[in-house]
Amino acid sequence: MSKLQSEISAESPRIVCMLPSATEIIHGLGLFDRLVGRSHECDFPPEAAPIPVVTYANINAQASSDHIDREVKERLSQGLSLYGIQKELLSKLQPDFIVTQTQCDVCAVSLSDVKAYLKEDLGISAELLVLAPSVLDDVWQDIQNVSTAIGIPKQGTTLVSALKERLEAIQLKAASLSRPRVAMIEWTEPLMAAGNWVPELVDIAGGSNLLGNVGIHSNWMTEAELIAANPDVIVVTPCGFDLERTKTEMAPLRTLPCWQQLQAVQSGQVYAVDGNAFFNRPGPRLIESAEILAEILHPQEFSFGHAGKSWQRFCPC
Repeated sequence: MSKLQSEISAESPRIVCMLPSATEIIHGLGLFDRLVGRSHECDFPPEAAPIPVVTYANINAQASSDHIDREVKERLSQGLSLYGIQKELLSKLQPDFIVTQTQCDVCAVSLSDVKAYLKEDLGISAELLVLAPSVLDDVWQDIQNVSTAIGIPKQGTTLVSALKERLEAIQLKAASLSRPRVAMIEWTEPLMAAGNWVPELVDIAGGSNLLGNVGIHSNWMTEAELIAANPDVIVVTPCGFDLERTKTEMAPLRTLPCWQQLQAVQSGQVYAVDGNAFFNRPGPRLIESAEILAEILHPQEFSFGHAGKSWQRFCPC
């Protein structure tokens, strides 16, 4: 029996994760074999594929950016949930812990929905572990809280320390480099500037963030605001879209009247990234997100092997 296994009670906890970052945290803590249920979006690690899916979407995630935006706003205006829970399956799984979130009702099943289902007679007495990240420190605290609740606090401390060390190494190397002005675009139609922890990642990677604010939800922005910012670098990272989908969703940007006037466009410094796997998930892979930005902003100094796989220069701009 491993040290980790000995730290967990003989009654092995059964864990259900309601969002991808939760599954990645559980994996990072070495608890993946305790995962008995996952959300429909949990796709990392790949071994998660056969695990029962306990959630589903009520919106068409394959539609265009503007269609998704309209559908989300319409459902929310009507008080309708964007996601649902497979109640019978959840009852059969009998989890001891359900990891959910309060950060974003648009991105995953809301805490209120989870609580509403548990109030029904499902025969479940699971403890809710609620992730509530707005900044990087919140992410580290969430990891620690989950590990402590499950009974392995040392594992959480070790993981958080390792993640912080990797970030600090990037930050230290980037500190003496030039700082290009960066616009992180989290949605293309309508325009949205990335907030929360993303501006911190830009700073760590050696850039000067524009538009989005640390610790504040990503906000809608106007074309006039983008023109006024006139970034040196534009990084497009739509929430929920992989790299190939992101490249497709770049089309609305190219139709903006101001697009060809922007410094980043004229200098060929526009990049598409896999926001779904990295920037949009507040978990261990935010470290890789910082690595991606470091490669984009300072290609002569950083090479982590993400180029061409997780990000690409968008040409023609």
